[in-house]
Amino acid sequence: MNDLVYPEPHADAPLVVFDFDHTLYDGDSGGHLVKWLIKRNPLRIAAALAASVVLGPMVAFLPTRRRGVSGYIWIGTFGLHGRRSFDALIDRYVATHCEEVQGRLLPVALEVFRQHRLAGDRVVVATGAPPELARAILSFVAHEDVPVVGTAVGPRWGAVVAVRHCHSEEKMRMLRERGYGDVAVAYSDSSADLPLLKAAHRPVVVNPKKAREAFFRRVLPRDTPILNWGCESRGGERGA
Repeated sequence: MNDLVYPEPHADAPLVVFDFDHTLYDGDSGGHLVKWLIKRNPLRIAAALAASVVLGPMVAFLPTRRRGVSGYIWIGTFGLHGRRSFDALIDRYVATHCEEVQGRLLPVALEVFRQHRLAGDRVVVATGAPPELARAILSFVAHEDVPVVGTAVGPRWGAVVAVRHCHSEEKMRMLRERGYGDVAVAYSDSSADLPLLKAAHRPVVVNPKKAREAFFRRVLPRDTPILNWGCESRGGERGA
């Protein structure tokens, strides 16, 4: 934590959008949460293993990803009754895994994040993870006040599922609905965020899969930085 006070951004300040997983956080934060939710009970583990025959391929493909993710969340949260209960469970997960999740925050990324805030930019996190999860993790480094746009969850069939996945084109729609339209700078690792990167005046690819670097060079402007901020298994040039 620190007691640094950031300037309040003006309404016309540049909008800077950060993805969360593999950008600020080394890994899939939502996936780590769901694994914990499922591992709490042997029956949930057995159900997830059996359902993976169907859910696994669904998660792998963009058109069916939301349904696949929702299936795993449903298994992990059966018995919960609403978003508040789910958010409380997220806070419990983060509190009991604080060293692990804090250790996954990327120092280079956090410094870039901090510099944008010090400059008075409007900084927003847009993530496929639940917003409460990103906020709880960012609280370790005193950034919990940053707006987070993330996957919406709600009660379904005795559990909690993703009702709106903040992913690909839907991420852009959710940003625009909240008044975040003209993106000055966007940081992301994922080709699923191509709509966001293309919408930004200055796209920055961070920690991409090595096999996707050529793709990003082909579809984004020639001067687009492709950087590695500390994800050892990922591509990109070292530095900020």
